[in-house]
Amino acid sequence: MGPVKREQVFNLPNLITLLRVGSIPLLMGMLYLPEAGWHWAAAILFFVAGLSDLADGLLARRMKKVTVLGQFLDPLADKMIIASMLVMLVMLGRAEAWAAVVIICREVAVTGLRAVAAAQGLAVPSDRWGKAKTALQMLAVLLLIMPEPLGAFNVQYWGTLALWSATVVSFVSGLRYFVRFNRLYMGQS
Repeated sequence: MGPVKREQVFNLPNLITLLRVGSIPLLMGMLYLPEAGWHWAAAILFFVAGLSDLADGLLARRMKKVTVLGQFLDPLADKMIIASMLVMLVMLGRAEAWAAVVIICREVAVTGLRAVAAAQGLAVPSDRWGKAKTALQMLAVLLLIMPEPLGAFNVQYWGTLALWSATVVSFVSGLRYFVRFNRLYMGQS
């Protein structure tokens, strides 16, 4: 048996993902400051981070640089940025703690489930519900980061509605992961 081929860890898609993780302290610091200008800057940075999530996956496939690290790090980066922003939004009184807890607990549970599945040689990939969950979470956080007022558009109202929707979809998609894992695991026996 020959040596295991090592992947290039620091390729462009993985560096973009790492930059997204690196944006978390900046985002948190901007939201900690009380001036609306900093919150607008945080909203713009969060939007760019969301676009980078699309870009790193697209680049990885086009450049044929899909790596094990990238497949692990990309969804982890999403979870880290969403969880961090939810904590800050609860602290600022812009998000309800129960919604943040449901979303964060779902993310931890699904990450743990995926680790167990991987240890069993099973893959439980994301589905439409998982992708919808991520999109709703990103939209909710983006809206809730924006300072009020935004003309006639009630940012807090629509952000809260998106967060509640994200919470429901997060819960449902989490249940779907456990059901699919159970089917895969029981099918192995």
